[in-house]
Amino acid sequence: MSSSCGFTRFEFAVVVVIAALLGGILLERLTFYQEAAEHARFESELQTFKTGLQLRMAELISANREHDLRQLTSENPARWLDKPPSAFAGEYPAQPEPGLWYYDSNSRELVYVPVSTRFLVTTERRRPLQLRFHVVITGQPVLAPGGRVEGLAGIALDAAPSFQWL
Repeated sequence: MSSSCGFTRFEFAVVVVIAALLGGILLERLTFYQEAAEHARFESELQTFKTGLQLRMAELISANREHDLRQLTSENPARWLDKPPSAFAGEYPAQPEPGLWYYDSNSRELVYVPVSTRFLVTTERRRPLQLRFHVVITGQPVLAPGGRVEGLAGIALDAAPSFQWL
């Protein structure tokens, strides 16, 4: 009776298949977590711009300059902040770089170009994929002496088109 000390080809093939499966799962998880980190950074930076917009609106209202609110729809959002996020690259270029924010002065939109789009769902057809935001001022009728007038209801950065990061 002789005992074999090595692997048979079948055992070796099983080990290789298991190692490949584990490697594939590891790479998939790594991709997922990289995109989750990008999503978290994106949300944080978007919130910074939204907060800057709200503060700028509050400044104008407290200075009794509500009539200047409309100009926020055409301003570069970096102007609302003391210091823009490090990923803000300025004016929108011909070849936008993924992972950066831009201001497109032609469309008057704040633009983010994502690095990873595997878990991002949008109706956007542009390449590279871009998440675009514009300032929307909403009004509401207010009863004033002499009748109803359009009053300020709110201001927001709205996504155009809509998107969902899964």
